[in-house]
Amino acid sequence: MWWDGRMGHSAYLMFALQLLNFLLIAYNFLIEGNKIFETIITDLWMFVTIVTIFYIPISIFIGKWHTDTQIREEMEMKMFQDPIIAKMIKGLLDIKEGKSDQNEIEKFREFLIEIEKKDIKEF
Repeated sequence: MWWDGRMGHSAYLMFALQLLNFLLIAYNFLIEGNKIFETIITDLWMFVTIVTIFYIPISIFIGKWHTDTQIREEMEMKMFQDPIIAKMIKGLLDIKEGKSDQNEIEKFREFLIEIEKKDIKEF
């Protein structure tokens, strides 16, 4: 349950609050007190509408680029640093090369079963 709360907080609530904070600060610094912009953008809602029209497509474009290029790299880097993955691959290599006895194979199997028992309710 704490994971759900953490994800809801960081992915949705804080995103909305940060976006609102950005809009208010940008409006305050860019529009209020600037005679040129105050004649074009008369109130906060007009500013929010204009920023949103540009912000959403740009954020989608950047998100698509990140998904296509960066996530794969991040996952690969995490995989090479994960001690559980390293232990599993080492165990598989030892089994394949015949360096593991039956006791070690059973320990490895129990280790994997314990990992499988940790249901994260993803699927």
